[in-house]
Amino acid sequence: MRDLGAGFGYLIQGQRWVGRHGRWFGFGLLPGLITLVLYAAALVGLGYGADNLVTWATPFADDWSSPWLGLLRNTLTVLVFALGLFLAVITFTAVTLLVGQPFYESLSEQVDRTEGGEVPESGLPLWRELWISARDSVRILVRVGLYSVLLFALGFIPVVGQTVVPVIGFCVTGYFLAEELTAVALQRRGMVLKDRLVLLRGRRMLTLGFGVPLGLAFLVPFVAVFLMPGAVAGATLLARDLVTSGEDGDEGATPAPYTLDKG
Repeated sequence: MRDLGAGFGYLIQGQRWVGRHGRWFGFGLLPGLITLVLYAAALVGLGYGADNLVTWATPFADDWSSPWLGLLRNTLTVLVFALGLFLAVITFTAVTLLVGQPFYESLSEQVDRTEGGEVPESGLPLWRELWISARDSVRILVRVGLYSVLLFALGFIPVVGQTVVPVIGFCVTGYFLAEELTAVALQRRGMVLKDRLVLLRGRRMLTLGFGVPLGLAFLVPFVAVFLMPGAVAGATLLARDLVTSGEDGDEGATPAPYTLDKG
């Protein structure tokens, strides 16, 4: 439980950091604004088209009597939109980080600089960093997609599907949000995706304490854009803790960071 509170504390500290450094807050808003416009258009389209999609996918129910036809299709329409919203929350961070790679890289370095100690640099050209970020994001999204399909199916289980499954869904969302955000700082420290996941699994409660509240906040329209700069700053502080605890041999220890692969 202590790690849960500590994870949430890093989220708050990140927001306070950008609050004290207003120029960096404005600098970090730009990628989120661009991504928000794209995602808003996609969700509006899904909202208008979800019922038609469900009707097309369930021709076997055309002859069902009322209220079963409406109950089935209305339930599926809600689930389709909920799945789209879930994927939007997960992918928003990945796409925003990809769009804003140079912005958030600079912001993360500045956080390291103001907090003292080493300010790691990957030493890679920008195009290589973008390629690695895009490749890792796809790998994460594949994992998220598998979880989404499983949770969507479990959502049909009475009671459990309406209580336990949403909680698991938010935990999955928070975990992978934390991974995407800490990747900015951990890639600069030479850690590949596999090692980053090992590091986060070693401190699951800390990771969830940071990611789950952020995932819930991201469900509120426009909030994600304004929280992103502070989320990157907080994730950098979280990454510093994770790496330090790993080097000190605490719980969740991980091998020393490897050099970023060049492929």
